[in-house]
Amino acid sequence: MKKKSVSLVLGSGGARGLAHIGVIKWLEENDYEIKSIAGCSIGSLVGGVYAAGKLNQLEEWMLSINNVDMVTLLDLSWGSSGGLIKGEKIINTLVNLIEDIKIEDLSIPFTAVAVDLVTEKEVWITSGSLFDAIRASISLPLLFTPVKNNNSILVDGGVLNPVPIAPTFKDGTDLTIAVNLGGPLAEKESKPSSEIGAKDGWGKFQKNIKEFIDSYSKTEKKPTAQDWGMYEVANRASDSMQSTIARLKIAAYPPDVEISIAKNACGTFEFDRAEEMIKLGYEKAQLALNLVSEK
Repeated sequence: MKKKSVSLVLGSGGARGLAHIGVIKWLEENDYEIKSIAGCSIGSLVGGVYAAGKLNQLEEWMLSINNVDMVTLLDLSWGSSGGLIKGEKIINTLVNLIEDIKIEDLSIPFTAVAVDLVTEKEVWITSGSLFDAIRASISLPLLFTPVKNNNSILVDGGVLNPVPIAPTFKDGTDLTIAVNLGGPLAEKESKPSSEIGAKDGWGKFQKNIKEFIDSYSKTEKKPTAQDWGMYEVANRASDSMQSTIARLKIAAYPPDVEISIAKNACGTFEFDRAEEMIKLGYEKAQLALNLVSEK
């Protein structure tokens, strides 16, 4: 039986994006052939690495690292750099693990989506260093320093387009499948990041980021839903903004199949839940694609 060709769109959403790995695994196991990929933020990382033929290496690394490992990847940026973390350690670690490659040399057409703060427009990166493109696309405002490229200042593509379907319009594939990491809340909402302790998986990595950001706040009261710290406010605001934009984009340019991951499935930085998120992506892909095949 001929495989169905797929244009795969991988959205932004921090650690929830590890679900993208599970989606790809299910598609590969069920006679779908991914012919092109467009992604932003974590979607550009997973999609780009898959297009380079190194997804297994990324999955193994994500499953093996612990919270202490994640802390060592934090290269804090000081001064007026525009973000808390340089991101060089993370990218260099991935380059050493996977090796860099030019996007135009990938076996699958790939587009990383970023946003230029100068022009206030999306930037579709389809050539040059794969990891330079990924670094620009994951530059979450406040957290990562933006990438300066000539006269552009590039940040996370999710700022304007968390589910970048438009780059796939002319693909001519059988299906466009979009993975939206800003889906409706699951019935059981996970605890607010500010209330999660190390025993619940928050770990030193997430705790250090939160405390660093919240150190700029003068309040010493324990954060509640009515009194969150700077980190919690920024995180919740980003999630709310991106999930709303995603709904509008998907309504305007509906894909053939939407795979929706609840925006409270895990916290933005809970990368220690890799196994759980990969499994969730696999199950959600199975559910969504089986429904399509039954129609």
